[in-house]
Amino acid sequence: MLVLPGGRVRSDERYRWWHPPNLRMMLVAGALRRRLGRDVEVRRVQYRLRGWNSPRYDAVADATAVLAAAGRRYEPKSIVLVGHSMGGRVATRLAAGGQIGAVVALAPYWPRDDGDLIPPSTRLLVVHGTADTRTDPEASRIQTLRARERGLDAQWVGIDGVGHHMVRRFHEWHRRTTDFVAAYLDSLR
Repeated sequence: MLVLPGGRVRSDERYRWWHPPNLRMMLVAGALRRRLGRDVEVRRVQYRLRGWNSPRYDAVADATAVLAAAGRRYEPKSIVLVGHSMGGRVATRLAAGGQIGAVVALAPYWPRDDGDLIPPSTRLLVVHGTADTRTDPEASRIQTLRARERGLDAQWVGIDGVGHHMVRRFHEWHRRTTDFVAAYLDSLR
């Protein structure tokens, strides 16, 4: 399982462990470890730089290297990506190759048609606060509906009145994520 933190659209600043997006995803990773136990490896990706940085896609390059290492150790269908904000966008790029079992996108930054990159063979859960002003909950909802129309097992969940940072009602964010991942991994047995 790879946990992908958020970031910025553009930034060449080094990514540090204490940056808020990293701290948020440390909590998500901890919730996953508690729920799934020691038999499931949960790895948080540490980007070199804070930015998405198109056309270089620095975060995608960093996550691709981690995914390649995981792909040598695990069956591709057993790999789950959990990404918040920009991490949700990174997850769509990684899933595009069809070698990922499931994606959890938390308040994903999908400014275009990023959700359309996820192939029908991948399960998808999108959780978005309905009061998010950083990323667009309506865009993620529409892209999730399109994914379902393309044949994905895809679900969109809105958390009413909650914003982007997964602080308010954090237990609900964690529960929905861990329930989905646990059910997916159980389905592989």
